[in-house]
Amino acid sequence: MNKKPNLRHEKRLWRQGYSFVAGVDEVGRGAWAGPLVAVAVVILPSQISADQASFGLVRDSKKLSPQQREKIFNQLSKNINWTVGVVSNQEIDNLGLSKANKLAIERAVKKLKPAADYILTDYVAGQEEFLGKCPVKNIINGDAGVFSIALASIMAKVYRDRLMINLDKKYPGYDLAQNKGYGTSRHIKNLELLGPCKLHRLTYRPLRQRLL
Repeated sequence: MNKKPNLRHEKRLWRQGYSFVAGVDEVGRGAWAGPLVAVAVVILPSQISADQASFGLVRDSKKLSPQQREKIFNQLSKNINWTVGVVSNQEIDNLGLSKANKLAIERAVKKLKPAADYILTDYVAGQEEFLGKCPVKNIINGDAGVFSIALASIMAKVYRDRLMINLDKKYPGYDLAQNKGYGTSRHIKNLELLGPCKLHRLTYRPLRQRLL
């Protein structure tokens, strides 16, 4: 049985007087095509008490099936405070992955209203201790153990998957609806046949190697 993420970090911060603790995670780092997507989620104690059944389903998004992630997204997305930060593949090529990752997080966090007063992130190398004036705690395997980060991972995954399914209609031939931009064998085969499209990250080493 998958281990449940817990609210230990959030509860400690609530006791310290932080009212709006945001959990943040991103998806799409390893994809060859499409954007990076980060989601910031603010959970309030009253929400946990009011909907224990839905919140009880939350796990690290990688440990859930697409159907489970969709169910959680549909049940919770209308009732919680969450925001999205998107960084395009062109921005990733221009900035590099590390800076693009932090930019996606920054864009998501800046959209929160009311603003977060503390941020919990899944580990990002080089992540500063403050985002603007807001303190940040960078947690290794945060998406597996920290509740708000795990929920952010689910929201980000579903949001990006839906985005890639829609982009597959605009850029057919790469099986993006299935592979979500990752380097599957079918994606590689179609890439070699068609060449890259406007969604591909041309600076990625595996991609460059196949375009030489």
